[in-house]
Amino acid sequence: MQQESEQGGSAGRKKKRRVGWVYSVLPVSMATGPLGPLVQLYLIQLNGQILGTIYASLAFAMFNGVSIPASMFWGYATDRLHNRKTIVVVSYALTASILFAFYFLGNTPGTILVYSVFSFISAAAATPLNLLIMETEHKGKWANAFARLSMISSLGNVGGLVLSTLWGAGGLPLILLSIPLGTFSLASAVLAFATISEPAFVFERETIVRRRASFFTRFLALPLMFLTTPGLVDFRRLFRGLRFSLTSYLPLFYISTVCFYLSSGVFNTSLVPALSTFSLSTGEVFAVILSGMVVQTLAFRYAGRYFERRSLASGSIQGLLLRGGCYVLFGVFALVAAGPGYVIPALILYPLASGVAFAAYYISTYTMMFNAIQRGNAGSALGVYSAVIGVATLAGSLGSGFISVFAGFHVTFISAGLLLFLAAAVVTRLPAGGHTEGPHS
Repeated sequence: MQQESEQGGSAGRKKKRRVGWVYSVLPVSMATGPLGPLVQLYLIQLNGQILGTIYASLAFAMFNGVSIPASMFWGYATDRLHNRKTIVVVSYALTASILFAFYFLGNTPGTILVYSVFSFISAAAATPLNLLIMETEHKGKWANAFARLSMISSLGNVGGLVLSTLWGAGGLPLILLSIPLGTFSLASAVLAFATISEPAFVFERETIVRRRASFFTRFLALPLMFLTTPGLVDFRRLFRGLRFSLTSYLPLFYISTVCFYLSSGVFNTSLVPALSTFSLSTGEVFAVILSGMVVQTLAFRYAGRYFERRSLASGSIQGLLLRGGCYVLFGVFALVAAGPGYVIPALILYPLASGVAFAAYYISTYTMMFNAIQRGNAGSALGVYSAVIGVATLAGSLGSGFISVFAGFHVTFISAGLLLFLAAAVVTRLPAGGHTEGPHS
């Protein structure tokens, strides 16, 4: 009996250890959630509003530019090394080092460079984490496990933004925030080392794109994935389909995606500099970002089923129109309320845009993409898709700061909204009978 009890206890601990590694994501999510606004605010603090806005744009552009080769490198590294634990632990440990480095640099070039390095390192864990779920959980529990991973990551981001909001409200030195954030990431490295066990068998990355739950979670963490490196022939083959209605679905879908991510790059890059320029405090800036993250988490958790029951094209259009309308209103209020009172429309509009609208768009659009790649060359389709996303976001980030400085934040925000209206118009032109049916399980 004692031996059976010991065996039962050992089995229970083993099961707990097998699934418990997911919680190691929480501290690092707390660490990385506030980093983008922190870098932007710090660059403005170092250089003033005008130069700071331009440098913030360059920082985001370099971050997005590095993410393209980073996703390629770490994808291939995951396939070659077959060592999930090492990649995850090293990624978290190096992220901690990068966060600590922000405190000791204290200059603009170093801050931008280190933020670019962070982009490269932070991309490492996205694919191994998804594969670990499929390799350590029973197949019937995959959907719940992916949902738990996504929820823990979102809660971590919320927790990090709560800390940042309180930090800013307390008037503490901004760059000193990088120390507790680095400590969180270091805690994740320790937890991952202690709880992750290498699986008895491993999957290739292609497995992720065959299951809807893994596909969604992977792209929510990092919307870039290259199973193969796309070539010029892949782009020509895809966009040649625009000439015929029967083959125009994917090229039109990709054009709408370009408009969405170009808009996101334009808007998101200039939001924090605009809030700072309008005399919002550091705590208020973080509170606006926090409000969006809270509503986004709730929208995915509680409104996801509502969006999934909608027509995919109509869900995408509704999300695009709502987000675009919010962006245009951001621009209107930038003209008529460019001061401390701007915090009120920001706290209303940003949760709608980045929370409700983004959830509607994401659930609909990535289901459309998932359905599409099941019927064709997944490697080529994903490669082109990731490339256009990366380039569009890079271009939006690079142009955003210059538009804001030379034309005004109102022009930046209204332009971002108009791009989303254009994206919605393109979605309405998707041919009937394309990949717009309901989601597959």
